[in-house]
Amino acid sequence: MYKYDYLIVGSGLFGSTFAYLAHQKGKKCLVIDKRPHPGGNVYCEEKEGIHVHVYGAHIFHTSNKQVWDFVNGIVPFNRYTNSPVANYKGKLYNLPFNMNTFYQMWGVVTPAEAMAKVEEQRREAVEAMRAAGIAEPRNLEEQALTLVGRDIYEKLVKGYTEKQWGRKCTDLPAFIIRRLPVRFVFDNNYFNDAYQGIPIGGYNKLIEGLLDGVECRVNTDFFADRAQLMSLAEKVVFTGKIDEFFDYQLGKLNYRTVRFEYETLDMPNYQGNAVVNYTDAETPFTRVIEHKHFEMFGPQVLECPKTIISKEFSMEWRDGMEPFYPVNDSRNTLLAEQYRDLAAQQKDVVFGGRLAEYKYYDMAPIIEKVLQLDI
Repeated sequence: MYKYDYLIVGSGLFGSTFAYLAHQKGKKCLVIDKRPHPGGNVYCEEKEGIHVHVYGAHIFHTSNKQVWDFVNGIVPFNRYTNSPVANYKGKLYNLPFNMNTFYQMWGVVTPAEAMAKVEEQRREAVEAMRAAGIAEPRNLEEQALTLVGRDIYEKLVKGYTEKQWGRKCTDLPAFIIRRLPVRFVFDNNYFNDAYQGIPIGGYNKLIEGLLDGVECRVNTDFFADRAQLMSLAEKVVFTGKIDEFFDYQLGKLNYRTVRFEYETLDMPNYQGNAVVNYTDAETPFTRVIEHKHFEMFGPQVLECPKTIISKEFSMEWRDGMEPFYPVNDSRNTLLAEQYRDLAAQQKDVVFGGRLAEYKYYDMAPIIEKVLQLDI
C-alpha cells in the first residue's frame, strides 16, 4: 500500500495545478521542492510593499476562458496590460511594432505611409537574398529582414536577440522568429489574448490557493533520496530536468539562464513602465523590470515612496545554475526528442512543464495542459 497517490516533484505551475486538481478528486498528494519555497519561478518576495518577481517577470495572458476562469477562481487577477518599451541607445520605441513605433522610427503618421516603408525595406531584403541565390531565409537574421526590414531589425531585434541567446542572429535558426507582430494601429498592448493580468497580491496567492490542503515539503531534493521518495506514491509527477531524471544517459541538454541584479531605489518611479528592453548590443543586460508597475497603477505608484528594479543578464547555463530556456538548435532538439521517447516508456511517471518536456511554455498553456489530463 502506498502512502500517497501522487508524488509531485516541483511546486511550479504544473506541479501545483496538478496537485490542486488531484486533491479536488480526493487523491492524496505529496508535493516536494528543492527550493526553500513553493511556486517555482513564479515565486514572489514582498519588499518595500512591492511584490518582486524573483525569477523574472511573469505576466499571465490567455484567450482560453476556461483557464482564465480557473485561475481567477483561485485568486482574482488585476487589469495589468503588458506594454513594453524598447530603449535603443537612449531613444525609446513602443513594442510590439505598431504605429507608435513607426512614428518614432521614421516620422510616418498614417498606416499607408508606415505600410509603404515596411514593404520597401522588406522588398530590399528579399531582392538582396535572391541576388545572392538564396530562395528561403536560412537563419534568424534573413528571416527578420524579410519580415520587418533593416531599420527595425537593426535597432529593435538584432542586439536584443543576440544577447538573449548568446549567439549571432546569423547562427540562429529562422523558425525562432517566423512571425513578428506588426500592427498598423496605435496599440501598445503586447499580447493579442483576450485576457491578461497579475494575481492581486502576487503569484504566491495563486500558488497558496492551488496547494491549499496539500502536503508540501520544501528544501527536499528528489535526487538526494530518489528511491525512498518514489516508494511513497503509486505515481510520480515530475517537473524537473528530463535529462537529469534519466541520469544524463544520452548526454546533457543545454539551457539559457538569467542572472538578476536587484536595486531598491529611493524614488517612487524609476522608468514609468514595468518592462523596458535594452536592444543595443553594448548594454550588457537585456531588460529592466520595475516590479511595482505590475500591481500599482496611477496614484498608487507615487504613494509607495520606493521602487525596486531588476536588470536581467542572459547567459549560458552551467551546472548549479537555474535552467530557464531550452536551446533551439539541431543538437538539443534531437536529444530532447530521444529523452521524450524514454519518458513515454515510464508508465507510472507523468512528465510535465518546460524542464520535463524541454519546451518553452507560457504560464497559461501549462495550466491548460494540466486541465486536459486524466488525473
